[in-house]
Amino acid sequence: MRFVIIGAGRVGLRTARVLREEGHDIVLVELDRDRVERAREANFEVSEGDGSREEVLVDAGIEAADALGALTADLNVNFAACMIGKHFGCRTVLRVDEDYREVVYQKYAKEVDEIVYPERLGAIGAKNALLGGSIRAIADIAQHLQVILVTVTEESPMNGYSIEEVALPANARILAFGKKDGPMGIPLLDDSLETGDRVAVLADFDVLNDVRQLLVGDEVVTAAGGA
Repeated sequence: MRFVIIGAGRVGLRTARVLREEGHDIVLVELDRDRVERAREANFEVSEGDGSREEVLVDAGIEAADALGALTADLNVNFAACMIGKHFGCRTVLRVDEDYREVVYQKYAKEVDEIVYPERLGAIGAKNALLGGSIRAIADIAQHLQVILVTVTEESPMNGYSIEEVALPANARILAFGKKDGPMGIPLLDDSLETGDRVAVLADFDVLNDVRQLLVGDEVVTAAGGA
């Protein structure tokens, strides 16, 4: 596949490296001369210019691209690039930073295919490493929604019960289920929860502790603390 990435900074360049390692064709669009040189030294194809301008993206080959990642630190540039990408039939990914608020999702989510918040993803990884244990955050869906992966413990109040019998709070639902060391899949009502099984749950931040207490137990909740 061919990808156009706007921004050759920390996020854009790392994303480009990962995609290239997987065999994809990448062209970076960057205005800053120093970043352009660094990207070229790393053997990337770089189109020098403002990624929010259509003529620059056309020069970068947007017409033949499968997707566009607008990954600069400037939300306005990113949004403009995504709108141009949509015009040319690309899948679009919009990066947001400190403007991570519910209003950003409400304003932009319908206009692009996906919104990413790299700093928040990094924070989730750090939190998981610090907390350890049987609960891991997978992703923030919005400012008040999170997907967590829970490993059933021997102390879990629901150990031995079926999925159908798990009474989650109203603002939470099970997305996927996997037996110990098995793949995750669609949860079935008669799947039984046993030690080591994993459950992916979408939950409002306000009920995360209730979900943890139900699926893991008081001891782990006390050790893990809040969200």
